[in-house]
Amino acid sequence: MAEANGTKPTIGGKTSQVDAARPGYLRAVAAGRMQVPPNCDLTLGMVCHDKSEPGRTVWRMAADERFCNPAGVLQGGFLAAFCDSAMGASSVTWARGRKVRSANAELKISFFAPVRPGGSLTVTAQVVAGGERVAFVEAEVVAEDGRPVARASSTYILAPRAAPENDEERRG
Repeated sequence: MAEANGTKPTIGGKTSQVDAARPGYLRAVAAGRMQVPPNCDLTLGMVCHDKSEPGRTVWRMAADERFCNPAGVLQGGFLAAFCDSAMGASSVTWARGRKVRSANAELKISFFAPVRPGGSLTVTAQVVAGGERVAFVEAEVVAEDGRPVARASSTYILAPRAAPENDEERRG
């Protein structure tokens, strides 16, 4: 997948690890048989720093000026994506060993303070309730100085993740 000038497309300034031209790759991802970091996580530079407790994850990302709106503050959609990634991961770790994939059914976010570029943001996501097929998750985003800047809640639908059926699917 090279551009006319021979360069590869990049995501977040890094060469993409996603090779959509590989036979069966997209089918395996769509079927939940291949775990990859979503392009959103790569683009935003989100990194999961702690998933040691079932149902709880802690993520970090830089408050990058590329994500600012014309007013010079981070656009809220980027904070929503940050929360969504953390809450989705929390819902999967909460499944306690069951191989599941999660799909966001709804998301609500409240913004408490503008986020200026520079420094880092941390989001902590925690499953607060759920059952066999659903998880209710909350997240809080804090600035580097410890100020809460946003809080989100979401409902995730949990579905079984199928195992690869043959060698081609295992290779992706």
